[in-house]
Amino acid sequence: MQKNWTLKSYNKKVAKAIANELNIPEVLGVLLVQRGIESFDQAKLFFRPSIDKLHDPFLMKDMRKAVDRLVLALEKKEKILVFGDYDVDGTCSVAMVYQFLSQLSDQIEYYIPDRYTEGYGLSDKGVDYAIDQGFSLVITLDCGIKSVEKIKRASESNVDFIVCDHHIPSEEIPPAIAVLDPKQSDCNYPYKELCGCGVGFKLLQALSEVLSLEKENLYSYLDLVSLAIAADIVPITGENRILCYYGLNEINSNIRTGIKALLPITDKPKSYIISDLVFTLAPRINAAGRIRSGKYAVKLLVEKDPSLAEIVSKQIEEDNTFRRELDKEITREALIQIQENDRTSELKSTVVYSENWHKGVVGIVASRIIEQYYKPTVVLTRSGDTATGSARSVSGFDLYKALEECEEHLLQFGGHMHAAGMTMEIEKIGAFTEGFENAVKNAITAAQLIPEIEIDLELEFNELNFKLYRIIQQMAPFGPGNPEPLLSSKNVYDTGYSRCVGKEGEHLKLHIRQDSSGPIDAIAFNLGSYYEKIKNGAPFNIAYYLQENQWNGKTKLQLMVKDIQFS
Repeated sequence: MQKNWTLKSYNKKVAKAIANELNIPEVLGVLLVQRGIESFDQAKLFFRPSIDKLHDPFLMKDMRKAVDRLVLALEKKEKILVFGDYDVDGTCSVAMVYQFLSQLSDQIEYYIPDRYTEGYGLSDKGVDYAIDQGFSLVITLDCGIKSVEKIKRASESNVDFIVCDHHIPSEEIPPAIAVLDPKQSDCNYPYKELCGCGVGFKLLQALSEVLSLEKENLYSYLDLVSLAIAADIVPITGENRILCYYGLNEINSNIRTGIKALLPITDKPKSYIISDLVFTLAPRINAAGRIRSGKYAVKLLVEKDPSLAEIVSKQIEEDNTFRRELDKEITREALIQIQENDRTSELKSTVVYSENWHKGVVGIVASRIIEQYYKPTVVLTRSGDTATGSARSVSGFDLYKALEECEEHLLQFGGHMHAAGMTMEIEKIGAFTEGFENAVKNAITAAQLIPEIEIDLELEFNELNFKLYRIIQQMAPFGPGNPEPLLSSKNVYDTGYSRCVGKEGEHLKLHIRQDSSGPIDAIAFNLGSYYEKIKNGAPFNIAYYLQENQWNGKTKLQLMVKDIQFS
């Protein structure tokens, strides 16, 4: 798929000034300015995040009410139910809050809804369980902001709720004792991009202050917060950056038993980074909720016995293997369905449905489809008497607003700009498909339908060195809002030693030079189709990340190529 390359703009004067002030190469000044770092103090906090800079949790609307109710419940030994979604954010939130509160009371239980029988968020079955089992307080994590009727019903049976959520609220807010969600329009909390686990952490931070609890104990749970931040693709800026920075430190210095069980020691790098959480841990934890039950994920994350953790991790690994097989097969079927649709080329959106697809992987399949057809995408399957599905967006397009335009066709929906879930009557699928297409068509721009690669800097090979690499690494943790710097170089050539690799030759192992500079090694995943042109000596441009490669006791710079364009 052809992609547009865009070179990020920046203020050259400011970039030069901050480079001089910090005594760093000007190219690094550019990278900082592109990330909004324009002063020494900002740079100091960016490179060395301080846990002391976390915001006062009581700035969040309803936090005082939440803590007062929680303290009362702990003092009176009330039964408290910790309720969370079945994805990584939800299960990490539950594991964190359940373990923390269990240190203060033996009346704490947790509940994860079944993806298939209960669906996303606070469920009727979950409410019934709380009522029947005599819980007087329920803490919802990563869900609850739209559960108005369910919380009303629970309150009629004297069950109080503290809602901890980060999704966009509807006009009507649930009648809970406290609703903690920085995205509420009247919430003045200074950072709006916390994930569900982040909101739960702020509740525990506030509780710790009121009860004068050890901060070190609270901070030991930041590994779970960083995992949730990474998996939920929220911006790694501001407070999230601080939480992630210290959470990664916790993983690397005092790894949790359950996390260690999912990361065999033979695969351990020098230190874990965000990409390890996103691509290694998160899919496995998600697989539990997709295939078996999210309860297994929580069970693993709270387990302290290595032998028991090993048993649960093997079950989750089996789930993940099965998930990958489902993902591959359903993606194949969905792509065939798209190819057989005569309207595909004219449509600005993609909606596919099969009653036989596994509900647990439709979100992954939507992302896979976008890799082939770069359009806002909805993948639906049958769930009982209704159709349920997941939606994914393209860069810059507000998916949530498009779904609001189709609300008349939906039983329920929730999510945010980039991803969402929905349920509808099966007979409404056709009307929804047309409504969604119209909503997308009326709002999306031509540019948003072409994948864009944002280049931070265009450099010559002779400017690439270990000093540049090491300072770039100090800019981590990388993620949305602080992406790993993407570089580009023009007019590079094969030295004659490049080759295709992979089972089907789908990848490239490049050995390239630029004028008199080089050679340098590079790896390009899924770009094997360019080999013939490269082999024949055509000059080309590359967009890449700077990495290091260790082999046979030697360390060399290596380029991780994201895209190739021919000059």
